[in-house]
Amino acid sequence: MDEQRFMAYIRENQGLLNKLIGLYANDPEEKKDLYQEVLYQSWHGRQSYRNEAKFSTWLYRVCLNTILTHKRKQKIVTYTDDVEPLAPAIQHQALATEDSKRLYQAIRRLAESDRAIISLHLDGYDNGEIGTIVGISTGNVAVKIHRIKDQLTKLLKH
Repeated sequence: MDEQRFMAYIRENQGLLNKLIGLYANDPEEKKDLYQEVLYQSWHGRQSYRNEAKFSTWLYRVCLNTILTHKRKQKIVTYTDDVEPLAPAIQHQALATEDSKRLYQAIRRLAESDRAIISLHLDGYDNGEIGTIVGISTGNVAVKIHRIKDQLTKLLKH
C-alpha cells in the first residue's frame, strides 16, 4: 500500500482512532503519544493488511493492540470524569450529552477487553467483525455483549 492511499485511509478513520484512544487515555499528552504510536505501528504493519476485511477493522485491531500493549507497560489504568462524546448514534438523542457522558464513564469502568467489545458494538460492527478484531469466536462475542450490557445497566443504575 502506498503512502497516499494509507494516509487517505487514516484520515477516513481518524474519528475511530480518537474515540478508541479516548476510551483508554485521558491525559492529552498520552492521547497524542498513543495516536502517534498507532500511526507508527499501522504504517510499519501496513503490508499485513490483505483486503480480506475492511481497512477500518484491521486498523481498529492495530489500534487496540497498540493501546493494550502501552497500558500493560504502564501497569496502571486511571479513570477520570473527563468525557468526550461517544458515538454519533448516541449524540442525536434528546439527552445525548448527559447520557453519553454517563455511558462513557460506565464503559471506562469495564475491563479493557470489554471496553473494546462494547465500543465496536456501538460503532456498528457485527459480531463476526468484532470476533476477528479481538480474537474470539462470534458466539463468544454475543455472550460477552449480553454480559457487558448487563454490567453497564448495573453501573448506570448506581
